[in-house]
Amino acid sequence: MIKINLLESVTDQPKGAALVEEKVASPRVQTLLLALTVFGLMLLGMGYEYVSTKSAHETAQAELARQRAINLQMLAVQKEQQELEKKAHEIQARIDAIKRLRESQQGPSALLHEIKARFDAVPELYLRSIEQKDSEVTIKGESPNEYTVTKFGQSLEFSGGLFNNLFIETQREAAKDPAGSTAMAGPVDPNAPKPEVVAFTVRVSYGSAKPQQQNATPPTNQVAMKK
Repeated sequence: MIKINLLESVTDQPKGAALVEEKVASPRVQTLLLALTVFGLMLLGMGYEYVSTKSAHETAQAELARQRAINLQMLAVQKEQQELEKKAHEIQARIDAIKRLRESQQGPSALLHEIKARFDAVPELYLRSIEQKDSEVTIKGESPNEYTVTKFGQSLEFSGGLFNNLFIETQREAAKDPAGSTAMAGPVDPNAPKPEVVAFTVRVSYGSAKPQQQNATPPTNQVAMKK
């Protein structure tokens, strides 16, 4: 029959715990545990640093991508704006070319038509000559009085910008009798007053009006009179 001494088995347990305590209390074991603890904390700190650095890097990359997208949109808008400005300049250049073409087509026939229309609108107005040098036109004629000359000048002045820089010079002259009119009328009294006419010279610029000048108030025509 097998006998077991329970008292000895119970009394042997404290010896094992005491052995563990003795091992833990050993300086070598304490140093090792401290080293493991420090190493574990270092690993934990390095892991946290890695995770935070990676997160910051991803955030910076996302912000950089967003800024690049905004820059691309701005470049596209600037390019579109430049194209619109280029088209606007081309349209304006075409408009200017059309204006220059229209001005170049205002030749002598168009000038004569405009002046004839204004002469026909004023009765008792007679034309002597018309001279054109570049855009400056000189009109010479005669009239029985200054009123008709002034009326003709106003028709040129208020022409919607077709005629500009109007200057009128008038001078009274003795009327020239047609050939044979004196013989038919009989003897002439030398003391009788001789009939006079108003000879006028009109200088004006033709075809050089600007759009803003057409809407402005026309200047008063300049009239110079000579006795």
